[in-house]
Amino acid sequence: MPELPEVQTVLNTLEKRIRGRKITDIQIIYKPIVECSEKEFRKRLIGSCFREFKRRGKYLLFEMDDVTLVSHLRMEGKYFILDESVPLDKHDHVIFCLDDGKQLRYNDVRKFGRMELIDKNEYYRRFKDLGPEPFSEEFNARYCRNYMKGKKQPIKQVLLDQSFVAGIGNIYADEILSAIHLDPRTPAGNLSRKQLEELVVVTGNILNRAIEAGGTTIRSYTSSLGVTGRFQLDLNVHGLDVCPFCGTAIKKIRVGGRGTYYCPKCQKRKR
Repeated sequence: MPELPEVQTVLNTLEKRIRGRKITDIQIIYKPIVECSEKEFRKRLIGSCFREFKRRGKYLLFEMDDVTLVSHLRMEGKYFILDESVPLDKHDHVIFCLDDGKQLRYNDVRKFGRMELIDKNEYYRRFKDLGPEPFSEEFNARYCRNYMKGKKQPIKQVLLDQSFVAGIGNIYADEILSAIHLDPRTPAGNLSRKQLEELVVVTGNILNRAIEAGGTTIRSYTSSLGVTGRFQLDLNVHGLDVCPFCGTAIKKIRVGGRGTYYCPKCQKRKR
């Protein structure tokens, strides 16, 4: 599933390619992806231009003339920019025709992605349940300590909770915990002040590095906009067989129902 760095990479690339472009027509092939009526979706977007490009957690936000188009890629959603003469793929589900003769096509093998329209004054209400952005001043050691106080859930599970911090998924949670040498099963409430401070710094550093590298091209995520993610070259535990630091075999377990990679030596569990 695309996580924050991959979503940011898609957003940055789309902004360079379609900023200022006007939507001249829309074709909705698989209707459940659009969370309003086809009539309303077309009426509010056709004739409108892509003005600003923003991200909230794993959500893409396209600021149009009078409305915000919100897109969540879920498991395998991708965007393609193609000439209108290129035949449609069987997994192309929403097609935005643009005023330069190109088409912005939303492609999704599993059809889990969703799009919705929100009025610009509804932004806070729509995302009120999301935690702070990992790069924001709000995401600090004090906030983490207050949120995790008394929590017995594994730290890996808390990192994946979008109400704690927005945008972190399975890959980056594993990498963050590896970088701070913490067993993913450690109860969140047991982290020390020093560990929380390190968690905040490391989270920002890893996500920034991943954005600079164009995200992680792994499993179902690949950039469909001419950008190849290179962060998979910097992964230290997720999907690996051997720890690059100590040579110990990486273990894969399940934490909170999610496949989790860690080094049992570098991230030795404290009893």
